Amino acid sequence: MTYRIGRGEQGVLTFEPYKSSLLPLWRFRTVAVARRSAADLWARFERFDADDEADFVGMDMTRKFIQMGMTRAKRYANHAGGRKYRKDGGARREELPRTTDEAQMSADQREKAAASLVFREVWERCRAHEGYQRRKAEFLAEQKEWEKQQAKS
Repeated sequence: MTYRIGRGEQGVLTFEPYKSSLLPLWRFRTVAVARRSAADLWARFERFDADDEADFVGMDMTRKFIQMGMTRAKRYANHAGGRKYRKDGGARREELPRTTDEAQMSADQREKAAASLVFREVWERCRAHEGYQRRKAEFLAEQKEWEKQQAKS
């Protein structure tokens, strides 16, 4: 009950045991690697749904890894080397220039943009998944009730 769905990818690299089992499946270097990774993560997502005691947290963590594949690949497409902010150690983070014109993108950046689209398709499938939506509503209701009980004690 301490799991938070959060916005975007929050908590994806901290919530165990899911992090350790999903992280090895998460890769986005090339389109072929992204396809294999997205397929493996989708299979895990469906396995979490099919378990006798369906695991919503597992489903949501898998969705987050798929979303992270999409956003990280996109970052490498937008910023040569994948670095979004200037590395100066200061408190003010200055964003590095983005490459938005496909003609100016390197072959590697175009590959990352295509890899991002692979993950995006699977991420949208996760969000629209009927079992995911139903389990999310159930989880949030159960969590709300649990928090009420915790507040009383």
